[in-house]
Amino acid sequence: MRSLALKSVAAHADLQVATMVAGIAIVLLTGILLGWLVRRVRQPAVIGEILAGIALGPSLLGLLPGDLPHKLFPADVRPLLSAVSQVGLLLFMFMVGWEFEKRIIRPHRGMAAAVSLSSVALAFGLGVAVSTLLYPHHDTVAGHHISFLTFSMFMGAAMSVTAFPVLARILTDNRLTHTRVGTLALASAAVDDVLAWCMLAYVSALVSSRGPKDLLQVLGLSAVYVVAMFFLVRPALARLVAHLAGRQQWRYLVVTLAAGTFLSGYLTTWIGIHSIFGAFLFGFIMPREPAAQLAEHLRKPLDHVSLVLLPVFFIVTGLGVDINGLHPRQYLELAAILAVACGGKLLGAMVPARLSGLPWRESWTLGLLMNTRGLTELIILNAAVQLGVLDSQMFTMMVIMALVTTALAGPLLPRGEVLASSTVDLRVDRTAAPVSGARSGS
Repeated sequence: MRSLALKSVAAHADLQVATMVAGIAIVLLTGILLGWLVRRVRQPAVIGEILAGIALGPSLLGLLPGDLPHKLFPADVRPLLSAVSQVGLLLFMFMVGWEFEKRIIRPHRGMAAAVSLSSVALAFGLGVAVSTLLYPHHDTVAGHHISFLTFSMFMGAAMSVTAFPVLARILTDNRLTHTRVGTLALASAAVDDVLAWCMLAYVSALVSSRGPKDLLQVLGLSAVYVVAMFFLVRPALARLVAHLAGRQQWRYLVVTLAAGTFLSGYLTTWIGIHSIFGAFLFGFIMPREPAAQLAEHLRKPLDHVSLVLLPVFFIVTGLGVDINGLHPRQYLELAAILAVACGGKLLGAMVPARLSGLPWRESWTLGLLMNTRGLTELIILNAAVQLGVLDSQMFTMMVIMALVTTALAGPLLPRGEVLASSTVDLRVDRTAAPVSGARSGS
């Protein structure tokens, strides 16, 4: 009898894995189709991939008879999908950290700092302000009360985001990469990204701590972790990369860096901040040289892994989005969220740009670009769900906001020829330019 029971458990486990793999295949094919369609209307492919995840969830497929989302992605398979998506997400965050280009910021330090800090400050402030209206209706998640400080801090952080990888793709598609406004947008978005991850790390610490003493412990351990990464791990990693690259042992380097990414993510989770912060910081301290060889032998393999695994993250996101579950009052809340999200970034970027001497057309273009949120926003939203900060309705509204703000850029941006007079020569090695975002607009 025990042998039969073990065989039954093994057969069920095999069926779970087979169902998960079949679900991933459906997600990939749907993402390819919708990604191709949205590219036809001047949208980055990530919009199609996000829409694929939402379409396969309760918002669209759930409207058909037969409860198809649960048949395609049963409840016992969803934890497996989440685990697979986390692998892709951590590797993607490593790439985001690694591709952070300080050389992009240097030629535009003053204006980039002004644009970034102004857009983050205004968007954060408006996010906290709108929280006072939203909080009374979303202060309980899965039976647990959420403090206003945690909720408002998260809303401020979520409103402040600009998605650097998606922005890089949009600039390429619109031939704006080498214009003055394009390079300024990249520099400002790079600063935004770092500020966003720092704010998310603080919110993670705030949620995981059970009081002021616990919070101080999390912040103290986080500081020790950051110092150790910069002063101990970075020099050791530089020697390791030089050693393995010099001997052309790329396979060992890829595996070692993937392991380091996962261990760094584990450490930050143990400390009390989200694992994506650990993956990002590990990528941030990763050496950039030798640039051409690393781009060929390291970036490409990791990019290909993300190409397959990131769509799983989109379906995990889509399964949590239920547009049909929104009530009339929540559509008013959604309108307020959209107004705050767009207003904070557009005004926060346009005003300092205009005061710095940029013409109105370029200032408007910069504001639109800084309003792009894309995958970076989804990462923060999913982290908030895992931390128990957002209920399903708030999660749905915030995902819609991420989609709308990203989609606005395509039809409203001028083409590169319109800003040709603002073309600049960056003199930056393009082999080190971001490519994970350029791959699919992720």
